[in-house]
Amino acid sequence: MRFKFLLVLVLVLALSFTLLAADRNYKGITIRITVNQAGKEGAISGPLYKAAEIWEKETGGKVEIIEIPFTQHYSKMMEDLISGAGNFDASLIGSWWLGDLVAGDFVVPIDKFYNSGKHPYWDKDWLPPSLQTLHKWGDTWYGVPNDSDGQVLYYRYDVLTNPEYRKKFKEKYGYDLPVPPKTWNQVLDIAKFFTGWDWNGDGEADHGFVMHLKVGGQGMFHFMSLSAPFVINPENPKLYWFDPTNMKPLVKSPGHKKALEFLLELIQTGPKAQVSWDLGEAWDYFLKGKAVLTFTWGDLGSLAQDPNRSKVRGKIGASILPGTLESYDVVHNKWVKFTVDKPNVVGNTTGGSWHGVIFKHSKHPEAVYDFLSLMATKDFSLWNVANGWTGVDPGWKIHFLRPIGVASLREYMNYGWDPGDVVEYLAAYYDNFYADLIFPYLMIPGAFEYWYALDVHLSEVVTGQKTVDGALDAIYKDWEDITDSYGRKELLKLYRESIGWTKDNDAEYKKYH
Repeated sequence: MRFKFLLVLVLVLALSFTLLAADRNYKGITIRITVNQAGKEGAISGPLYKAAEIWEKETGGKVEIIEIPFTQHYSKMMEDLISGAGNFDASLIGSWWLGDLVAGDFVVPIDKFYNSGKHPYWDKDWLPPSLQTLHKWGDTWYGVPNDSDGQVLYYRYDVLTNPEYRKKFKEKYGYDLPVPPKTWNQVLDIAKFFTGWDWNGDGEADHGFVMHLKVGGQGMFHFMSLSAPFVINPENPKLYWFDPTNMKPLVKSPGHKKALEFLLELIQTGPKAQVSWDLGEAWDYFLKGKAVLTFTWGDLGSLAQDPNRSKVRGKIGASILPGTLESYDVVHNKWVKFTVDKPNVVGNTTGGSWHGVIFKHSKHPEAVYDFLSLMATKDFSLWNVANGWTGVDPGWKIHFLRPIGVASLREYMNYGWDPGDVVEYLAAYYDNFYADLIFPYLMIPGAFEYWYALDVHLSEVVTGQKTVDGALDAIYKDWEDITDSYGRKELLKLYRESIGWTKDNDAEYKKYH
């Protein structure tokens, strides 16, 4: 706790020096901002309290933080906006909420505040294009950056480079154990090889792979990331979710089906209990050294540095998620083949990328922007991503090491990072967010309802309640009902806008449909 206090003190002093140069007086103003409920030391909400301490000291304003349980946050926010009650000035939103907020004309563009030069400094160009997309609609920016969600592969570098294990792996599978694995097929071979025996010497049988699959625990995000290269490819860089001419779901495509069949095979290499685990339980299994592989968000890499929670500090590698050897092109209705040397790899921005937006009914939009922009400054943001408990993940130029970015290895080591871990970790996130292909993020109204239906029916598959085909049929039906409830014509327009689908794209698509 003493070390954490000193780091916060250094952060406060650094930011104070930066902010004193600006004439920012918000005395007598109170801004109210909603956030997922996790407490003063919890993910996403915790950093708000730290930022509020700094902002109140420097501006004289006050920040009231309203924590709302994740499962209720979106609905309570929308209820307030639709009713016109105006109880909140801003929110730290999941990026998939932005379509609802823009369509309802509930949020304020931030460009005039950003361009004024009067507020704490951050640069839009710090963010790669894949992350910029989550903060704007078309060319208009609505979000102030904070978190950068994307999923990468984590693996035990020390285990995969063990000479004895490598020899046995080659004897069994006929090829050198790849570090890191480049394809999902290689991941499956590795996971199978390390499942069911005591490779870590703790006297118990261990596993090759771990993930979480509890309904409501965000497990559907992992299926999205895993399935992306089974569907998205150079021949089809945009279509995963819906037919762009009629909003019919694409979830029953051969690529989606093959991905779900693969997931079922992969989870057999993990502990049986993972079907009811939440995110933290799966993370802890890996952090305790009980699994060789997992894929998840940036939190895991930073949590691995915590000696009170992790046994794997200094032992982990990370990479962009593996690719596939074939991918179904839903535009041209055909399978596209790839090679082991050049598999089909797709980067992702899967997750919330929780960031601030300003509500149109706020009486103090400039003060709100000033506060939100504080969290996007270099000093505050680097402190955020270097500390695992904050829930804020890396992805910007200011987070990456020189010469790719502007951060130094020493800065991360000062926060307790193992140097080898941080180099692997940041390289994986750079490769992910700057990948040639990026999984298309769903930002239209109803996104969370689509995802919840996906979550429920995925759980039914992994628990044996439904077959793969039965689950895909159920997802398709639910998605159709959701689309009809929102209005197919309006959603189709917004969907096409959100993925940048043009009339030229229509012409090519209609040749095959």
